[in-house]
Amino acid sequence: MQRPPFALAALAILCAANFGLITRACADTVVVIGYAGALTGAQAHFGKDSERGIRLAIDEINATHPAIGGQPVSFRLDAQDDAADPKTATTVAQRFADQHVSAVIGHQNSGTSIAVAQIYAKAGIAELTPSATSPQFTHLGLRTTFRMLANDDFLGAAVARYASEKLHAGRIAVMDDRTAYGQGIADVFAHDVGADGAQVVAREYTTDQAFDFAAALTLIKGRSPDAIFYGGMDTQGGPMLKQMRKYGIAVSLLGGDGLCTQEITRLAGDALNGNLYCADGGRSLAKMPGGPAFQKKFQARYGEPVQLYAPYAYDAMQAIYHAMLDQQSTAPERVVEGLHKVAFDGVTGRVQFDEHGDLLHPAATISTFKGGQKQALTEVSQ
Repeated sequence: MQRPPFALAALAILCAANFGLITRACADTVVVIGYAGALTGAQAHFGKDSERGIRLAIDEINATHPAIGGQPVSFRLDAQDDAADPKTATTVAQRFADQHVSAVIGHQNSGTSIAVAQIYAKAGIAELTPSATSPQFTHLGLRTTFRMLANDDFLGAAVARYASEKLHAGRIAVMDDRTAYGQGIADVFAHDVGADGAQVVAREYTTDQAFDFAAALTLIKGRSPDAIFYGGMDTQGGPMLKQMRKYGIAVSLLGGDGLCTQEITRLAGDALNGNLYCADGGRSLAKMPGGPAFQKKFQARYGEPVQLYAPYAYDAMQAIYHAMLDQQSTAPERVVEGLHKVAFDGVTGRVQFDEHGDLLHPAATISTFKGGQKQALTEVSQ
């Protein structure tokens, strides 16, 4: 039976009255963690990847028979599909607030995370995103927002520097999908690559539902760019690479973490090989402190490799657990306080937040794909 956090104190008194004997009621205290992401639709591979990372963490924590405030607890995940849509996300967030969940991991996208931040803040519930990278999310003036990976300011700057210094791209076309994530990282890239001396020869727009880029690519081809930057997700980036080859645009596609996934190997096919340079908001899985071991147990359990965000989602759950241990409470407001104090070494690296809820020491990895395999090229850290 699920019990809201405020029931834990009363239940602890009941347990204590049994003079140390663990009753069934004591053992059954359930702490609910919410998760919100796209579990259906074109971005479901991202959402399911994160959900699996959280479930792996919860199962490992539960196997240790955890106790908070002297009370045996078990954790349960309430995973909800927000369809990567801000309106749906608002409904999901209100559900979690009404249920008084102890914390929320999510939302998956920048647009959805920003749209619901005030709902969680009003309810005093921590919102930890394992994947949303818009800087705006953690600069809303709220104590409840936390991010598990580098933001777009860091990622956009890293790709811009690589384009200038390593690819020697002097003429660059920029396109984005008009989402908070896509436009945000494209704007940062365009500004920084311009500051590095490159010329932005075209600035085009699409949507996160588009699959035909003929008009934009035809215009871009006429501007003779050395590279194209796309701010968006792999769902569009894969077909875009195919269409670039179709129209004879023989330059590299650049992008952020939304393009840097295992799924893009399927979406882009042969057009991917050596033609994409992208930035992850952390170290490569192979160089994460716990990355290789995490990949092994993740694939053994789910039969699929990590797409991208599962390690960050796993560490988000571990951060929540560390916060509860620090505060010896599962109450949402106490979890928020605990998260502002956490400092531990997770799968992805050191997990510790600044005053805004961003990672204190972010990193980014520039990668490409060859022979269907992701290859890390260089790491940028702060």
